[in-house]
Amino acid sequence: MLSAQERAHVAQVWHLIAGHEAHFGAELLLRLFTVYPSTKTYFPHLGTCQDQEHLLSHGQRILAAVGVAVQHLDNLCAALSPLADLHGQVLRVDPSNFPDEFTVEMQAARDKFLTGVAVVLTEKYR
Repeated sequence: MLSAQERAHVAQVWHLIAGHEAHFGAELLLRLFTVYPSTKTYFPHLGTCQDQEHLLSHGQRILAAVGVAVQHLDNLCAALSPLADLHGQVLRVDPSNFPDEFTVEMQAARDKFLTGVAVVLTEKYR
């Protein structure tokens, strides 16, 4: 799935996130609610203030699951299967909340484009 270099990049990014899961997870949720307002219906108990305890707690859980995925890049299916079962079978989350309108190739192209933009914008700072 990922090359050795891409795995190293994922590990590098995760190293920056690790230890800050609650804060970044809360921010992730707030952005999710902004971009996809219908998802807020699944989280009526969560506020819209980034420092709210429930929001921080759920953000922590979300990014803890991402941390598990980072540790099991060779077998994401097995690592995330319990979480997928929870969302699909117990919580019955509508799959339309996980849009897949972008193909893997489109996502890769977007990532390369944004990397190029970042390189150009940071060139002058060196």
